[in-house]
Amino acid sequence: MAIDKYEIVIGCEIHTQLLTKTKAFCACENRYGGMPDTRVCPVCLGLPGAMPRVSKGYVELGAVAGLALNCDIASYTKFDRKHYFYPDLAKGYQITQYDLPLCTDGFVDIPFEHFPKEQQPGGDLFRPKNFAGEDCVIDGKYRRVRIERIHLEEDVGKSLHLEGKHSYIDYNRCGTPLIEIVTKPDMSSPDEAALFMQTVQEILRYVKVTKGNLEEGNMRCDANINLSVWEDGKLYHTPISEIKNLNSFKSIRDACAYEAQRQLKEFIEDRQEFNPGFKVTMGWDEAKGETVVQRTKNSFVDYRFVVEPDIKPFTVSAELVEAAAEKVGELPEQKRIRFQKEFGLTQYDSEVLTSTRDLSLWFEEAAAASVSPKRVANLIISELLAVLNEKKQTILDVSITPEHIAGLADSLEQNKITSKQGKEVFAIMLETNKLPSVIIKENGMEIVSDAGEIEKIVDAVIAANPKAVADYKGGKTNVIGWLMGQVMKQSQGKANPKQATALVTEKLQKL
Repeated sequence: MAIDKYEIVIGCEIHTQLLTKTKAFCACENRYGGMPDTRVCPVCLGLPGAMPRVSKGYVELGAVAGLALNCDIASYTKFDRKHYFYPDLAKGYQITQYDLPLCTDGFVDIPFEHFPKEQQPGGDLFRPKNFAGEDCVIDGKYRRVRIERIHLEEDVGKSLHLEGKHSYIDYNRCGTPLIEIVTKPDMSSPDEAALFMQTVQEILRYVKVTKGNLEEGNMRCDANINLSVWEDGKLYHTPISEIKNLNSFKSIRDACAYEAQRQLKEFIEDRQEFNPGFKVTMGWDEAKGETVVQRTKNSFVDYRFVVEPDIKPFTVSAELVEAAAEKVGELPEQKRIRFQKEFGLTQYDSEVLTSTRDLSLWFEEAAAASVSPKRVANLIISELLAVLNEKKQTILDVSITPEHIAGLADSLEQNKITSKQGKEVFAIMLETNKLPSVIIKENGMEIVSDAGEIEKIVDAVIAANPKAVADYKGGKTNVIGWLMGQVMKQSQGKANPKQATALVTEKLQKL
């Protein structure tokens, strides 16, 4: 018996906390951290007689997420109870959605340029169809991953394990509003799974549905993975493993890569095959770099889903969907394409400037006020973002306005100041909030472009440096740069560099 080939099959379940002010079904504050068990109430603790109530904005934010991920929004939906026992689940059941989720039939398109070369069109591992046999290449530029559903549910508490001592439960997170994004098993590599989550994070942050901070646990992924194995012309499927609570792109990639090899080895040694009612729940041990068995699931009906009796089924109004659509607006990939066409930006620049919605809007305002949007982009990326990254701030923290950057870009583009002076103006601008035009005037920085004045300085420099002239005649053309330095020194940095360089070169050639 010999294995001909095998394929990895991955589907993801991404849990994302929503940015509502309160928890899903009570008035407790929805935020990260703080003293354990201080933001709880009878509702989120599931105490007898406590009645849940759907928080304002919860359903609308879910609809925003669904529309941003190209889903259909249900006109009628409900909540259900999912029963299971775990210490951090205070009620013994979770309020979620089962058969009537809020969002269905969506998709995410991932640009091929982010994939390893072997998985791009023309690569050895390129796959033109998904596992349902449908085309999954869009316009030759994107790999499409289908989303089966997005449903609303509440988060559970957090278990705190103190090594060698005790375990505690912090219920502050209990009842936090979540969406769960469930994909079809369309991904065929660990890289694709990581790219999918990265793309979802970018989109949901962009439409301000979530903070998306993986390190805080408000976005995490369960990866369902198994193998399709061809052996002597016959097709086999290994059992599905669900790797829980992956909280970084690296851990998604590494865990799926390890688990694929583990399943292949298990298949070869033990002939383990797919059982539709069986799933193994795995954890990822980051330190050891391996997956570990946590529990097995023999049947889906173990959860005993029932309709949530304390929350009535409800209709989703057209007005709510319309409001959600307005909040979605132009998505990052659409904006990137437009920035490249409209402003002539590179792929890299457009990706940086669309990393957040606030930054993209800030750039657009500056670009609209400038004669050179491309120079505006360069200033924001090379100067402004460098300062913000160093201070660990965002574009919302800056005191200058888009008008400041537009003014500086125009001064550079129109050769009113040199690039060196531009850095000085930028530093003063950040410190004082003065407009570039004011700074340039107050500091006497404006470039001298009068040909007659520049020629006088050039003549004086050439006359004062006969050795440099002799070196030039002897073939040392790099002396032009040295003479230019003298011209700039004599003019106190104000001479137009292009004009001065042209004059120095012209006069040396005539000598």
